[in-house]
Amino acid sequence: MESNKFSRRQALKATALFGTTLLLPVSKLAAMPLPLSKTPPITAEEMAAIDTALGKKGSYKEAESVYTTPLPRNDLKMKLKGEPIPIPFGFGGWVSFKKSVDGKSAMVMGDTVLLQEEVNPLISAAQANGLEIGAIHNHFFYEEPRIFYMHIHGMGSITDLAKRYADTIRDSKISPANQPAPGAPSAITGKENFDIPALDAIVKYTGTVNGPTYKYTIGRSDLKVMVMGVEMTTNIGLNTWASFAGKQDNAQIAGDIAMLPGEVNPVIKTLREHNIEVVAVHSHMLSDDPHIIFLHYLGAGPALDLAKGFRAALDQLGKKNSMGGMKM
Repeated sequence: MESNKFSRRQALKATALFGTTLLLPVSKLAAMPLPLSKTPPITAEEMAAIDTALGKKGSYKEAESVYTTPLPRNDLKMKLKGEPIPIPFGFGGWVSFKKSVDGKSAMVMGDTVLLQEEVNPLISAAQANGLEIGAIHNHFFYEEPRIFYMHIHGMGSITDLAKRYADTIRDSKISPANQPAPGAPSAITGKENFDIPALDAIVKYTGTVNGPTYKYTIGRSDLKVMVMGVEMTTNIGLNTWASFAGKQDNAQIAGDIAMLPGEVNPVIKTLREHNIEVVAVHSHMLSDDPHIIFLHYLGAGPALDLAKGFRAALDQLGKKNSMGGMKM
C-alpha cells in the first residue's frame, strides 16, 4: 500500500519535471498534465512504408508521434443479447507505430478482434514473425459470435515492423485485403441518435461520431508510462474510452478504463453503484512502468444516466483512495 506523502524520490522527480512549480500545493501539482517526451517523429517515408505493407492508409498524431491504422472487423455481423450491434461500438482493431524516446528503435502495438478459432493461428503467425503476445481476453458479455481481443507488440525499425506485422495478419480476416469493401455510410449517425451536447456536458470531454455510435477517447496525461523505451500515449493504447450505441432514451455503453492498481476497486465500486456491469479486469502490455490495469464495462439504459456513471468512474482516476494509488 502506498504512502499518502511524496517520497524523496518522487519529490526529486517532480522537481526535475516542474522546477519552481514544486512550490505549488501537492494537490495542484499532481493535477498538472505531465509533459510528453520528445519522441522522434515518424517520417513521411516511414508512413508510406506502413501504408504499403498494410494496404491501407493510416493517420498520424503529430503531438504523440504515433501512426495508427484502424483494422475493423466489418466482415462480422455482431449481436448483443440477440440484438444487432454496430461494429464501431467496440469491434474495431488497430495497430500503431511509435519510436522510442532515444530514437534507436520503434514499437508496433496493436489490438486485434478475433473469433475464438482465429486466436491460436494468429499467435503462431505473430511468433513466426518475431512479434510477441501481450494479452488475450474478452471485452464483452452476451456477444454473438464470441469475440476475443489479442494484443500484439514488437520492437525494431518502423519499416521492418510494418512488414512483420503485415506478414503476421496476411492470412487472417484482420488484414485489410481480406475485409469487405466499406458499405455506404449510415444514413442515421450518432448526431441523430444522441443529444451530444448533453453527453459532452456530463462527461466533460468531446467525443467523436463514428457511424451510428458516439465515442469518447481519453488519455492519462497525469501519468508517464514507459514500455521498452517507448512512451505510451493515448493513440498507442494508453487511454480510457466509452462508446454509445442505440438511442438517447434506450442506449448501450461499452468501454475500457486505464487504471493504476490502486484505482481498480474504486472504479469497480463506482460502476456497480451506477448499475454498469464489470466485464473484465486485465493488462494489455508487458513491462509497462508504472503497471496499468484495464477494465472493460457494459451498461444499458438512458444515455444520460450511462454518461453519469462513466463520468463518476473517471472521477476515481488520479486521486488518492483507501486502496492506494495516485490522485490528482
